[in-house]
Amino acid sequence: MSKRPSLAPPARFLLPAILVLGLGGCQTTGLEDVTGALGGKPETAGKADARPDMDALRERYRARPGDPSVALAYGKALRETGQRAQAVAVLEQAVLGHPSNKALLAGYGRALADSGNFQQAFDVLSRAHTPEDPDWRILSAQGAALDQLGRNEEAQQYYAAALKIVPNEPTVLSNLGLSYVLQNNLPKAEQVLGRAYQRNQNDPRVRANLALVLGLQGREAEAEILVKADLPPDQAAAKVTALRQLLAKKQQRADK
Repeated sequence: MSKRPSLAPPARFLLPAILVLGLGGCQTTGLEDVTGALGGKPETAGKADARPDMDALRERYRARPGDPSVALAYGKALRETGQRAQAVAVLEQAVLGHPSNKALLAGYGRALADSGNFQQAFDVLSRAHTPEDPDWRILSAQGAALDQLGRNEEAQQYYAAALKIVPNEPTVLSNLGLSYVLQNNLPKAEQVLGRAYQRNQNDPRVRANLALVLGLQGREAEAEILVKADLPPDQAAAKVTALRQLLAKKQQRADK
């Protein structure tokens, strides 16, 4: 019987590693892609589909750099194609010209989180909505940024606020479950991620997060079944390999 690993890795180590398991060959490593923090669609269009639009978006942006909707669309496309620094630059410039535009602030905050600027992302996201009119997606994103900063208890307060608006929303539950993982509260993490999985079994991020928690508790066979669900054999094998590597790294850190 395998012992329960001791887990105390920083969020910066854990969440990007989950990306490898959850999304395979995807090029981006942003907060939204890792945890669904901003309420994005579980299955996004392939990056190959997005790339042909970049030239047209770039030309639109060059022709109308002061148009916030154009800047937002271009910044989002840059994020989706892994061009994080460019996305930050475009959206930062747009926010300077439109400091009260909440959609731009939300996009800028997401881009900052993609680039690892978690404190600045949290601060910008705080300006993207108000206590009188809260946005659950942004509350969840703020929680994810706080988790990246190691402020797990604060993060959980933001997830709780989001869940008051959208009870049992799987993307928020998934983030909350990861927050408990970061605190080494694996039974609680499994409980919350199980709720997320029950409500959306098709989201690969939710499946990956739940599989991680099962694996960390020594239930590798269950975890592997979960990550292989509905995948072609080659992709399933790659995900299982990624899971095993991640669990091995965790065990090595626990043994030190």
